[in-house]
Amino acid sequence: MTENITSVGGGGRPDAGLSALKGRTGAGAPAETRGKTTIADGVVAKIAGMAAREVPGIYSLGGGMARAFGAMRERVPGGGGGGVTRGVKVEVGERQAAVDLDVVVEYGVSIVDVAGAVRTNVISAVERMTGLEVVEVNIAVDDVHLPDEEEEAAPDEGRVR
Repeated sequence: MTENITSVGGGGRPDAGLSALKGRTGAGAPAETRGKTTIADGVVAKIAGMAAREVPGIYSLGGGMARAFGAMRERVPGGGGGGVTRGVKVEVGERQAAVDLDVVVEYGVSIVDVAGAVRTNVISAVERMTGLEVVEVNIAVDDVHLPDEEEEAAPDEGRVR
């Protein structure tokens, strides 16, 4: 595939002011190049959250308070919609995205290795699904989950018998 590059200005550098023109617009242009696609921040946040959770060694996403409020919100009927994006913050531009994650890792795993795997998985998923360039994935490790810590489990049976 060839690209037409047209100079739109001068400058000291040979690449200064260059603009890549990719094809034509209008009726003669390929269908996939006609129009504009906009991707909401929430979509990128969901993709990043799911990709981060797939990595072995990640216990959960979100800081202590975010997890506590999220647990309460999930118990309220109709209030549990934000679980996938808990602990995920994104900034989305026209062509680029930046992701911030708050994670809790399992005790005993290498935090450096898990963080690297999370970055790789998040960048791969976001770029593959959205076409956006991920410029950075910042990871804040908020806690370590110990094996003997028991989460408050929801009862399997109802309260009324």
